[in-house]
Amino acid sequence: MGNLFCCVQVDQSTVAIKGNFGKFDDVLGPGCHCVPWFIGDQIAGKLSLRVQQLDVRCETKTKDNVFVNVIASIQYRVLAEKANDAFYKLSDSRSQIQAYVFDVIRASVPRLNLDDVFDQKNEIAKAVADELEKVSNVSLGFEIVQTLIIDIEPDEGVKRAMNEINAATRLRVAANDKAEAEKILQIKEAEGEAESTYLSGLGIARQRQAIVDGLRDSVLGFSANVPGTSAKDVIDMILVTQYFDTMKDIGAASKTSAVFIPHGPGVVRDTATQIRGGLLPASSS
Repeated sequence: MGNLFCCVQVDQSTVAIKGNFGKFDDVLGPGCHCVPWFIGDQIAGKLSLRVQQLDVRCETKTKDNVFVNVIASIQYRVLAEKANDAFYKLSDSRSQIQAYVFDVIRASVPRLNLDDVFDQKNEIAKAVADELEKVSNVSLGFEIVQTLIIDIEPDEGVKRAMNEINAATRLRVAANDKAEAEKILQIKEAEGEAESTYLSGLGIARQRQAIVDGLRDSVLGFSANVPGTSAKDVIDMILVTQYFDTMKDIGAASKTSAVFIPHGPGVVRDTATQIRGGLLPASSS
């Protein structure tokens, strides 16, 4: 019905290319337009002014001979003032944009090692955008809105090897940390044992000194209060008393494991002689 009355409707964010007997005549914006077909005017086609997205998957090789798939996302739109160039100069805009992307990626990635490709993906995207900008605005009638490198996919075997290298590195670091922790623990335990032994030695030395001092005081007090007794007699009496106390404790305990050695008054006297020989010089010094 519109063609019958020579009226054409152009939707929002769309332009129509009007020709006259096959020759470009005008670009029609959104709205209703009169296109008298009987004098040769006609609509050659329509172009959307909306931002379009083209995802390009390009396989290439890095400098260290690893094949990767680089996925670039190109966001572009037609320039309304150059819609005639976009309509007449490009037969397949998406394929031609894709060709430019292939050319830039396959020229950039082979100069980089695999790790550098991941680190410098923004530089690769910028190189693609710069190359497209050179030709799109000037001769193709398109505007490049955004260029993104959205993914870099090495071969599955390469990814598996990279994961194994990463895992081995982390295991090595964990093993070193564990060994260092065990080393520190052993050092602390050794320091604790040394400190404990030192303090135990101090306690034993103080205990023995207290025993010597107590025996000396007992001997001196007993000798002073009981005329005619010597230090030797007092020590012998103390040792005999301790001997019988020990025998009493062993006999009273029901679950005590005891080792019996030769004993008797003579043995006690010999033991008293040995102890006196060791203690009295220490107390005198």
